[in-house]
This record gives sequence, C-alpha cells and structure tokens, in this order.
Amino acid sequence: MKIRVTYAKLGKIRFTGHRDVAHMWERTLRKAGIAVAMSVGFTPRPKMAFGLALPTGAESLIELIDITLDPASGVTVDDLGSIAERLSTSLPVGMSVTGIRECAGTEVSLQEGVVATTWVMLVAEPENGPDIATAIERVNSSAEVLLTRERKGEKHLDDIRPGILELRSADAELMSSLPADWIGESVGHAIVATLTTSGRGIRPTELVEVLVPDSDPPINPWDHLNRVLRINQWIERDGERVDVLTGRPAHPQVCA
Repeated sequence: MKIRVTYAKLGKIRFTGHRDVAHMWERTLRKAGIAVAMSVGFTPRPKMAFGLALPTGAESLIELIDITLDPASGVTVDDLGSIAERLSTSLPVGMSVTGIRECAGTEVSLQEGVVATTWVMLVAEPENGPDIATAIERVNSSAEVLLTRERKGEKHLDDIRPGILELRSADAELMSSLPADWIGESVGHAIVATLTTSGRGIRPTELVEVLVPDSDPPINPWDHLNRVLRINQWIERDGERVDVLTGRPAHPQVCA
C-alpha cells in the first residue's frame, strides 16, 4: 500500500533544509515502527517520495510525502488513523501529521501532480515608492509582469503574470485561522498569493521582487519577506484546481 501524508512544518524547524527533513522522516518511520518498502540494489533506501521542496526559512501547513509500506506488514486502510498518530508523536517539535489517505496506483507523482501552491506572506513596506497594497493593484491590473531571471549564467526577462493565479491582501478571517504565533503578527503587509509550480514556477521571493520597487543595488527579497507560510497545494483534475489531499475545488481565482 502507498499512502499520502500531509504534515505541518512550523516554528524554528523552518530553518531546517529539505535534505535534513528527508533524514528526519527516515528516523521518524523507524521510531514509529512503520514498516516501509525498500528499493533494490546495492544501497536500498526506504520508498518515500517528497513533494515540492519548501524554501529554507519558510513554514507550511501542508507538506507532502508519499510512502510505500512493506506489503508484509499487512496494513489496511483501517490502520491509517493509528499510523498518523504514531508518526505525529515521533516527529520533531514543529512537525505534525495533518492528513493521511491511501494513494491510488494511478496517481501521478507529487512532483508532477502539484500545479500551484498558495502562500501567506508578511512583506515589509518599502521605504521608497508605492506601498504593498498599491503594488498588488498594479500587478493585478497588468497584462504582463516582467522579472529578470538567471539561467545557465545568462539573464533572461520573463513574463510571470500568467503564473500569478491569485494575489490579494490577507483578510482578518484568514489571519485568525493561522497558527497561534501568526495571529496578531503585524511585521509587514499580509498578502495571499497562489503561484504556479509547473514549468518554471514562481517562488515567493520572486513575487516580492515585483512588488517592491527597483533599487540599486537590487533588493534581497528576504530583506522584505519577514515571514512566509505555505497554506495549500493544488493538483489539477478534469481541468479544475483541487486540494491535493481532499480533492475539494480551489476557491475562486482573484486574478484572471
């Protein structure tokens, strides 16, 4: 059986990189006594597949991992609740299982299946130029949004507007639903953004680059991105964006 697990990564553990998190999961599965299928070859490894890497320093309510269980373990769907509980109690502080389900054999991999992610970000207001609310209006009303990117040592000018599916200021209702230490957080303008991941996806830091005015030397996005939280990941099913775990449709897009 293959299972899809969602988990949160909050607090100080956000400074742990993606590879270290992978090692944490290997240790957690052993600690929880979960029998995982192993690959074949000279260096067998647990059969685990991670979703899109979370930027170091970012937090998340919904990280993803697919785990293939050892067929000899005899695990059934009825056991998934207890597996989730055992994993949560074995994970490091700041990480906890938030969902679990059986993963059908016909489902595409997480790396291929996830087409967009939704973020909440606290962006510092620039000292010069328009404020963040004005910048959001500018992006939403623009036919194209140009960003300089570097590929293979060469700089290219890309239009990232098609990849910004949603961009707005976060409302009080959303902010009140976030983890406790986010509630009342006021260091920066709170925004919500849904960004594509397929093809050459858009990173939160790249969105900050287009929201904050140009400067010389160029800005360091992390100087303006006070905090960032991934709150959802989306797959596409029958031409519609749906929640990666539940299959529920995404909320209406704000950007065309």
